[in-house]
Formats: sequence, structure tokens, C-alpha cells
Amino acid sequence: MKKQTIVVLTSIVAVMAFTVSAFMYEQNQTQKKAQTANTNISELVRMHSPVFGSAGAKVTIVEFFDPACETCRAFYPAVKELVNANPGKVKLVVRYAPFHEGSEEMVKILEASRFQDKYWSTLETVLKTQPQWASHDNPQVNLIWDHLAADLDVEKARKDMNEPTVAAILEQDKADLRSLEIAQTPTFFVNGKPLPKFGYEPLKTLVEQEVKAAYN
Repeated sequence: MKKQTIVVLTSIVAVMAFTVSAFMYEQNQTQKKAQTANTNISELVRMHSPVFGSAGAKVTIVEFFDPACETCRAFYPAVKELVNANPGKVKLVVRYAPFHEGSEEMVKILEASRFQDKYWSTLETVLKTQPQWASHDNPQVNLIWDHLAADLDVEKARKDMNEPTVAAILEQDKADLRSLEIAQTPTFFVNGKPLPKFGYEPLKTLVEQEVKAAYN
């Protein structure tokens, strides 16, 4: 066998080995997430967690979310559409994963908006203006107030964000992050199942599968 042929075959085998290894690693990680979630199922959803969609929906998307995360911002319209496309069947539960600088303060602002029943409109404003306030080098969370003033009682929100209940929600979500070993955002679970592969299509497929199973 010619030397050139041997080199080519060796390269092909190496690529195949890498592909198989990568696939096995991804499968192992998915199984690990599933096992962790099953062990700590009560920690996936808390009573305090914001819910978008019908409370009685049988399919629950849990999103571990950072308000300063660009990918979370990009996913939000699509995730919202998944809920709207399945009225009464799918709901979204938001859990906080404040990994970026400034995110904890923004979480407190979001929670303060719930005292005024303005959570979802505030969240959309936060995401819409994210490029302005969420610079990773120099986050300027205070810039959000001018954008919220038209829809929110800012003075009340500034006070409410320091309520002990808000701090408790933040601390509980951070504790659950550690317990569930969540290390990146967004991280999704659908009815307790992690995505087999990160991306919108795997999320959509898993949601559709769970809707079909739950509603025959």
C-alpha cells in the first residue's frame, strides 16, 4: 500500500474516532444532566418562578436565564412563540442564572416589576435594550430606568428591588444552579428532560414530542 494512501486512511480513521468520541461525550453529558435533574426535580421549578402561559399546561419549558446573556436574548422570541403556538398546553418557567456582572441587580429590577404586574413587559424592555446596559466590560444597569419609566413606577421599583423576598428568590435560584450543576445560559429542560443537543430545533422537537405525549 502506498504511503500516501496509508496517510489518507489514517486521517479518515482519526476523524471518525474524533466524531464518535464527540458524540459519546455529548450523550454522556445529556444523560448526566437528566440524572441530575431527576434527582433534584423539585429544584427545577420553584413556587416563586415567573410563568408565561397557562399554569395548567402539561408541558413545562424551564429556562435558566441570564438577563445579560446575548443568546438568551436571541432565544426569547422563539421560546415565547413555542408557548403561543401551543395555547394552554405549554408554559415557560424562568429561573435566574446571573452569571454576568450586573445581572443580579437586573434580576432584582425584574422581580420588583412583579409588584406592579409588569414583569413580562419589563423583561422585554430589558432584552430589547440589553446592548445598551449590558456591556460585559462595563455594565451600566442604571441605564435601564429611563427605558422603564413609561411603563413602570420607577420610584416604587427602586424600593421594591431591595425587599427581602427579592433577595431570597435570587439566593434560592443561585443555590439551585449549584445543585443542578448549571454552568451556562440559556439551559433548557422540557418536562424535566434536558435538550439532547443545544439549539432551537432540538428544543422545538422536544416540546412537540412532549405535547404529543401529554395530549395524545
